[in-house]
Amino acid sequence: MPNNVIQLAKNPSVDNQSLVNSCKETLHEQSQAMASLAQTMDTTEFAKALSLMKRCDGHVIVCGMGKSGHVGRKISATLASTGTPSFFLHPAEAFHGDLGMVTSSDVVILISNSGESDEILKLIPSLQSFGNKLIAITGKYDSTLAKNSDALLLIDIERESCPNNLAPTTSTTLTMAIGDALAVALMKAQNFMPMDFAKFHPGGSLGRRLLTKVKDVMVKDNLPFVSPTSTMNDVILTMTASRLGLGIVLNGAHKLLGVITDGDLRRALVESIDIKQAKARDIMSDTVITIDEDAQVQAGEELMRETQIKHLVVVNDVQQVIGVLEFFQ
Repeated sequence: MPNNVIQLAKNPSVDNQSLVNSCKETLHEQSQAMASLAQTMDTTEFAKALSLMKRCDGHVIVCGMGKSGHVGRKISATLASTGTPSFFLHPAEAFHGDLGMVTSSDVVILISNSGESDEILKLIPSLQSFGNKLIAITGKYDSTLAKNSDALLLIDIERESCPNNLAPTTSTTLTMAIGDALAVALMKAQNFMPMDFAKFHPGGSLGRRLLTKVKDVMVKDNLPFVSPTSTMNDVILTMTASRLGLGIVLNGAHKLLGVITDGDLRRALVESIDIKQAKARDIMSDTVITIDEDAQVQAGEELMRETQIKHLVVVNDVQQVIGVLEFFQ
């Protein structure tokens, strides 16, 4: 075995149930710590931090080293995706040139549980000389970081969940929770809505529904068009060929007169209508729910849910039928 590889001794006396119980204890400890933080948080300091972030004309820059840095990246990503411009600044890289990314209009969140992380403290004089407001997230109210901050968000825990009280566990959980709390409060302050969220997440399912227009996803080929005088045999063949489960009845000017669904056909049979003699106009429903091609897909989906139908006829600005929107669950 190479000399630089540390072989850890395993404890054969620890069974799986004991390990599962340990997981439960950790979750319980951290949930208690979070509940305690919600009760004991200094609301004045949180108000200061939120005020600084709300009034920020630049970016909210998040900076942390080690595990605090990993958490800081998540906090910055959450802020950026919920309407607060933000980016993560690595403290070591900052001290070697990346401070050029910082402007005087930025607010900086510095994360250090001890409040004495050397890489963080070395940045404070430069940031203060730039005129940046500093928000500290730390576990020590009398630390150097805390004393040099404009707003102090204190992580008050008795100990880490780590059995050796060494690995950042409970402290990182609370730090991330503080970041989420700030982001949610700012969302409310900005009246950040689902449409705003979708703009920053165009690649996700929410973005597709909220930003995609009906004309982008509608069925527009092989549409089941029939005339009002079409025989039911022709109507059924057309509906079957399109695989949409409906026929669209148009007049000569391509204007919508009605639709025929599978349900209309079944009702016609129950009512003993002579299918062989009937025409499309005898079976069709003349009350048709339509949607404009420029409407959002989400609006179409909501309309189909409300009306309990699976298809919407799509029309253009002159009310010509140009497609069909299907409901996808």
